[in-house]
Amino acid sequence: MPRVACAIHGTMSRLLGVLLLVAGASCLYSSNSAVVDLRPNNFDNLVLNSDHIWIVEFYAPWCGHCQQLTPEYDKAATALKGVVKVGAVNADEHKSLGSKYGVRGFPTIKIFGLDKKPEDYNGPRSAAGIVDAALNAASQKVRKALGGKASGGESKSKDSKDVIELTDENFDKSVLNSEDMWLVEFYAPWCGHCKNLAPEWAAAASELKGKVKLGALDATVNTLKASKYEIKGYPTIKFFAPGKKDVDSVQDYDGGRTSGDIVNWALEKLAENIPAPEVVQITSEKKLRAACEDKPICVVSVLPHILDCQSDCRNGYLKTLSNLGEKYKKKMWGWVWAEAGAQPHIEDALEIGGFGYPALAAVNIKKMKYSLLKGSFSYDGINEFLRDLSYGRGGTAPLKGAQLPVIIETTPWDGKDAEPPQEEEIDLSDVNLDEKDEL
Repeated sequence: MPRVACAIHGTMSRLLGVLLLVAGASCLYSSNSAVVDLRPNNFDNLVLNSDHIWIVEFYAPWCGHCQQLTPEYDKAATALKGVVKVGAVNADEHKSLGSKYGVRGFPTIKIFGLDKKPEDYNGPRSAAGIVDAALNAASQKVRKALGGKASGGESKSKDSKDVIELTDENFDKSVLNSEDMWLVEFYAPWCGHCKNLAPEWAAAASELKGKVKLGALDATVNTLKASKYEIKGYPTIKFFAPGKKDVDSVQDYDGGRTSGDIVNWALEKLAENIPAPEVVQITSEKKLRAACEDKPICVVSVLPHILDCQSDCRNGYLKTLSNLGEKYKKKMWGWVWAEAGAQPHIEDALEIGGFGYPALAAVNIKKMKYSLLKGSFSYDGINEFLRDLSYGRGGTAPLKGAQLPVIIETTPWDGKDAEPPQEEEIDLSDVNLDEKDEL
């Protein structure tokens, strides 16, 4: 069985050694690792066509988070040897495999368990967490072989906690009268395909919580809504766009039925329907928390003082940030700014002072970590910085003080230029310049 070959031993020519070292830089696991090297030419045969449960990591060799995961993933593979197969795909080199399974960031770990439908692993990036998930998948396979229920089916109420139960009575109030985006599954309790979808639907609901609402309606009981939306087969999934809704605005869901497929489809639709985020001035702690607290990342900019960069200059920077907000709106990030000197505690926490203005940092408020832009404050410079963050590249540092900086309440900018302070005129009319003071 192929293995990731990352170390070459023995005596060889200098030229061959250099070539092998260059090739070795593209992989993360040693030649004696229990992690199987998966490629387009062996993936289907080893993973999809086998009876084994597989844990598969999609990585990029340059990804810092992937490099940090390597020893834990290696340890998990060793512990699971003979029980669950563990593999890795260099998705930077084999982009077709990454694209096929919806990989958008590194590392991404998927579990190929029952029916070989890949399920995203979102647990701890530790050997213990990976092993627990692998053993849970193996347990479900064994239970099914015994003719009993898989463990996932026994804890449906727990797993489905983020799926909203809909009925004829609450449908209009919950879905049609809300501003939220909804995906609604119409199902029948006896439907086998519905049972297979249930854990995927629940996982997607949890991952999309706070962004898109997922509901489920028993169409065999709630026949009014099933008839209204012409449900003729199970499961049927309907899409309700954000904003004002009516019966004519509903659309059919045409994506896949894994949690990853559902999440990706929903986020694409969300991006099409939501406006670009507002770039909010930090004038109070309330403003900052509203813009950033529940966001995965908050992009914080400190712009030059209005006396150093008047309205045309400042609006140019704000336009750049707005355009980038539009580009990355699917990420659901927060975007805020402050004037240089107005929020000194933020500048101190992000250690912005040494780089001058304008300055920018990407902050994770929940983890109290940030990454500072060290390139140019331009569309291309910031875009490259944010793109690298999206792929797990770039270093992070803890917020100074490990807590939200103190926010000073300030007056919002009125959009106008600032007048330079006027020097006080001194009246010299009473001064006799001919007189000399004697000591």
